[in-house]
Amino acid sequence: MTNLFSVFDPCTGLISLNWVSSIIFTAMLPYKFWLIPNKINFMFTSITKTLQMEMKMLMPYNGTTLIMLTLFLFILINNLMGLLPYVFTSSSHLIYSLALALPMWFSFMLYGWINKYNSMFSHLVPTGTPAVLMPFMVMIETISNIIRPGSLSVRLTANMIAGHLLMSLLGNNTSSLFLMTSTMVIYVGLMIFELAVAMIQSYVFMTLSTLYSSEI
Repeated sequence: MTNLFSVFDPCTGLISLNWVSSIIFTAMLPYKFWLIPNKINFMFTSITKTLQMEMKMLMPYNGTTLIMLTLFLFILINNLMGLLPYVFTSSSHLIYSLALALPMWFSFMLYGWINKYNSMFSHLVPTGTPAVLMPFMVMIETISNIIRPGSLSVRLTANMIAGHLLMSLLGNNTSSLFLMTSTMVIYVGLMIFELAVAMIQSYVFMTLSTLYSSEI
């Protein structure tokens, strides 16, 4: 390893298959091969039903739940695969998260300004804003809308890369057997923490995207 950030380098040679790990998860999805659902299928069904009931309270449109659930499962499985050894963590790169957030935000803005421009203009000025502050509120709300895909992307990338960097720092400094055994408890705690972060960040990405789309 040449430097600390080389563990996140997607280039390993002329034929790099690191990014292929982002679509390998399709082989793990449960298929309708059996008359009785297996445990994996039951787990996926219970997760999707719970999230769908929660999104119905936030989203007035029914078709958006399918997109958000697919996005949640895609990010969740990629985050969990990144915790496995010798598996490339695609969600720790900004190009991965930005490729998910930017097209979705652009489609929301395009649909809103074409079909519901009155509602989009009303969101720029909150209710009860004084007339003197209206120009400033328009500028602030416009900037906040523009930086939304960047905030979604940076949030996911920064949270996924932080734990990996911490584990890399601890791994480089544990040269002796005593240090390796003493830091094993810390490694186990970090792995549990990273498992929770992988689940929470996929849920946060889906929830914030649902909230942004519900404003249209």
